Amino acid sequence: MSGAESRRRGAWGEDLAAEYLEGKGYRITARGWRCRFGELDIVAEGGGFLCFVEVKLRRSDRYGGGAEYVDWHKQRKLRLTAELYLQAYPTDLQPRFDVIEVRSPNGLGTKAPIIRHIEGAF
Repeated sequence: MSGAESRRRGAWGEDLAAEYLEGKGYRITARGWRCRFGELDIVAEGGGFLCFVEVKLRRSDRYGGGAEYVDWHKQRKLRLTAELYLQAYPTDLQPRFDVIEVRSPNGLGTKAPIIRHIEGAF
């Protein structure tokens, strides 16, 4: 898969995740926020939390669910990135790290992707 195709699929998965969160009453405050340590896919407010959401798009669970790919190394990068975000945008909300898995067996042509939201994933 080309880099452009991978980015297009990733953006599609993040769009689905953002729509899902908004449907659950969350307010999206940032998408694709970058700093020297990495990127935050989605930052959302809801239920008294400021959620740093990592989105994982997969065609199947053949090699494990998306959340399994958020290993200790990725978690460390996300924590450092979130710390810089909080320095730039202080808040009284409790931070939380979530993962949203989007399973789309037919890629971008999937009519009803399966979305799984793991709150407080790590």
